[in-house]
Amino acid sequence: MSILEVLFLGAALSMDAFAVSVCKGLCLRKPTAAQCALAGIWFGSFQALMPAAGYLLGSALTEYIGRFVPWIALVLLGAIGGNMIKEAFGDGEDSSGASMAPKVMLPLAVATSIDALAAGLTLALLKVNVFASCLMIGLTTFTFSFFGVKLGAVFGNRYEKGSRIAGGAILILLGIKIFLEHMGWL
Repeated sequence: MSILEVLFLGAALSMDAFAVSVCKGLCLRKPTAAQCALAGIWFGSFQALMPAAGYLLGSALTEYIGRFVPWIALVLLGAIGGNMIKEAFGDGEDSSGASMAPKVMLPLAVATSIDALAAGLTLALLKVNVFASCLMIGLTTFTFSFFGVKLGAVFGNRYEKGSRIAGGAILILLGIKIFLEHMGWL
């Protein structure tokens, strides 16, 4: 697997994290560079760690883990997206959408990196430097997430309520998409 192929893999795996970062940016009025970096660190770290974990787990556990992947993504992203929509119709105070606290970021990072676990299983079958590949995937996701927060804030400042509703809907649809793909219905 070439460096270019690993970069494409990293970009593909980072799309879920990018979408969630945009949604996170929708909730932040003026994200700081530190907030953008924090989103990048959360998502990039998990996108780097999950392929490594997948590589270590091996194909024996694929069948067991694979059964739960769609349900985990559906529940986590659905709950987070539903909460964003609920907050859009609330009093304007945001209890978790703009929060970068670990209790908010951890489920997001896990939900968006589950596919990377499966990708790690395939890395075991290829002639590839797993450490370098995981690092490249993590850095790619960091970059996408960092700029995703910025992009989301641009739209969020202009269209706050609608942006929160759209962001929540995107997360819910993303959970449904992951669920349907893993169930073989898409």
